[in-house]
Amino acid sequence: MTTNPALDEDERTDDAHELTPPGRPSPVLALTAGLLGFTLVCLDASVVNVALPAISSSLGGGMSGLQWVVDAYTLAFAALMLSTGAFSDRAGASRAYALGTAVFTLASAACGLAPGLPSLIGARVVQGVAAAVVLPASLALVRQAYPDPARRARAVAAWAAGGSAAVALGPVAGGVLTSAWDWRAIFFVNLPVGAAILLLLLRAPRSERRPAPLDLPGQVTAVVALTALTFAVIERGVTGAVALAVAVVAGAVFFRVEARGPHPVVPLGLFRDRTVAVAVATGAAVSVAFYSVVFVFSLYFQQVRGLGPLAAGLAFLPMTGLIAVVNVVAGKLAGRFGPRLPMVVGQWVAVAGLLLLLSVGADTPAPLVAVALVPLALGCALTVPPLTAAMMDAVPAERAGLAAGVLNAARQVAGGLGIAVFGTLVADGFATGMRLSLAIAAVLLAVTGAFSFRLAGRPATRP
Repeated sequence: MTTNPALDEDERTDDAHELTPPGRPSPVLALTAGLLGFTLVCLDASVVNVALPAISSSLGGGMSGLQWVVDAYTLAFAALMLSTGAFSDRAGASRAYALGTAVFTLASAACGLAPGLPSLIGARVVQGVAAAVVLPASLALVRQAYPDPARRARAVAAWAAGGSAAVALGPVAGGVLTSAWDWRAIFFVNLPVGAAILLLLLRAPRSERRPAPLDLPGQVTAVVALTALTFAVIERGVTGAVALAVAVVAGAVFFRVEARGPHPVVPLGLFRDRTVAVAVATGAAVSVAFYSVVFVFSLYFQQVRGLGPLAAGLAFLPMTGLIAVVNVVAGKLAGRFGPRLPMVVGQWVAVAGLLLLLSVGADTPAPLVAVALVPLALGCALTVPPLTAAMMDAVPAERAGLAAGVLNAARQVAGGLGIAVFGTLVADGFATGMRLSLAIAAVLLAVTGAFSFRLAGRPATRP
């Protein structure tokens, strides 16, 4: 892509005036704080995967216990994010962000000190609750700090790149920390990062408080429905059947409340906008593919191939090495051509990667498996920044927290359910379950990739 040096120089001058107005804190501080927080909560969604066998050896628990270590965080993260987006708008993004970061840091310490599996799972729930506050507040903080659409697109791309890189590097970090010290290190490493975020927030711009009523009935029914559905998938049997019935009833009540309530936690009318609907569906499909495949292949490398935590983490390095770079490229493509091109190309690259992984077996050399994971990661990395920017551009600034909550709740719910379903499939027979999981993820991305063609292909306006 060619650039105009004179135009670039003008942009840098404009950026300097916008980022450092006299008497006001720099938006760069808000972006840095937001990026660190998003990185932190995304890291904890994936760093635990490689450490699961070590956690099982230390604290006990079979496959269902390991699934709950992951999903206790993901479920709380996803379900409460529906309301925490509105809470971020109501309290002010900077205040909500500081509160969420403080609680997340303390919960991380509790995870690292957990004496048994139940206490670890409980601390993971608290982590997830705090992460649900941090994520939409961090994006709203960035959204409000950059009123200009073009500069905001670059800031959101940087924010998304940090989170995506954290998710991708999680397995490597988990393997290194678990091998060098212990699985508890994956939680203790959060403490200095949390402290740094709180220090940055002391200098970041303060956010305005906006009226945003909370929908308690909608939030409660959403939590019940999602928890029961995940329980049904993981536990199965008679108990699972009862949980499924509870999930269906709670889900029906949720949609009724949202359709008739005066202040719904998920305004169903939001999905009448084509861009919003496609962005949410695509984000969910990408999360199923990425989070669930990382979970399955973390078990594959250690339980099927017999690799240790460090070797298993390093096996993910080829798929993570370019992901942050691709995120930046995706943001630039979205800024120049609109979100449709990178979203469509990214999803079909990911589909091709999933189909390639269908050939992996118990005797496939680990280096070849590591390389075969690359197309999936690159496709997902190409898709996420454009869909996030498209979602933010489709809603007014005063609803940024709500939109961020809806989008990321959908992504986390999909990722958590994907782990629950895929974990159950591989528990019944690893090779067959792994291939079925890959096929399901490929079909989901193919469907959302087709729908992404319906997005407008307009170029973004350059300053």
